[in-house]
Amino acid sequence: MSELIKQIRDITDLLLDDYRQGRYIDREDTFSQPDRQAVVDICEKIQKLIFPGFYKAQTYRYYTRENSTSTLVEDILYNLTKQITLTLCYSKKFANASDAELQAEAQRISLEFLKRIPKIREFIETDLQAEFDGDPAAENKDDIIFSYPGLYAIMIYRIAHELVLLEVPMIPRMMTEAAHATTGIDINPGATIGKYFFIDHGTGIVIGETTEIGENVKIYQGVTLGALSTRKGQLLHGVKRHPTIEDNVTIYSGASILGGETVIGEGALIGANAFITSSVPAGARVSIKNQELSVKFDGVAKVEKRELEQKENWFYVI
Repeated sequence: MSELIKQIRDITDLLLDDYRQGRYIDREDTFSQPDRQAVVDICEKIQKLIFPGFYKAQTYRYYTRENSTSTLVEDILYNLTKQITLTLCYSKKFANASDAELQAEAQRISLEFLKRIPKIREFIETDLQAEFDGDPAAENKDDIIFSYPGLYAIMIYRIAHELVLLEVPMIPRMMTEAAHATTGIDINPGATIGKYFFIDHGTGIVIGETTEIGENVKIYQGVTLGALSTRKGQLLHGVKRHPTIEDNVTIYSGASILGGETVIGEGALIGANAFITSSVPAGARVSIKNQELSVKFDGVAKVEKRELEQKENWFYVI
């Protein structure tokens, strides 16, 4: 046991020496950083406000909706104010603000955000309807609310997006990245997304920060709405790097649409695995043609060319 204790002490000394190198990851003055788990907990409480009859508090019992709503609002206000206070120092606007000024501004933002929850619920109702209308596997809307990753990821995005509009640093991205870890759906909170947004399956979807999406848009698994090039790194900060998707567009699995100048016109249909870096006119149908399929068996390679632009139902990829 004494040998084990010695090895533990040696490892501790090794780590303490490593911490003294002065790198960014060696910082110790991070006690005032936002708490990721606290942010996740706030999202769960906001979810209860969005779906009051579906997600209920397990700790408390209430006799009236008024009491339950009031308690949740107070809880969210307190905790969100606390977390926003810890992040406002990242904003240039508040670089020289006092602690009291930061807290006052954080409370103002939190109150304004809570007033926007009816707007978030209005959008979520349309997203729920889009999920139900678009997925024949959905048994009912309860099934979607409780189990569909697409609706959950959209909900967290809509919460985080309102905080982006209120110029809250860091916390919106923490929210959407927590949803990303849970669902495999990566929606940057800075993206702009209209009503009736439908995500089916969802795994592997990436929607970049400056993406603009209209209403009644359907997206399937593995779709990337990304930047054409990120070689310039931080020099591209704030630049429109991601595509614009107009109303009533459907994008099937594996498609990649890249570039800030790329516009997918209203009503266009983008087939699976399409790679698009320039604009597509309204009503267009985009598909992959003349794909080669190589099959090797017993040392012999057989190459087949297959025409992929086939029947209408080819585009519906699950």
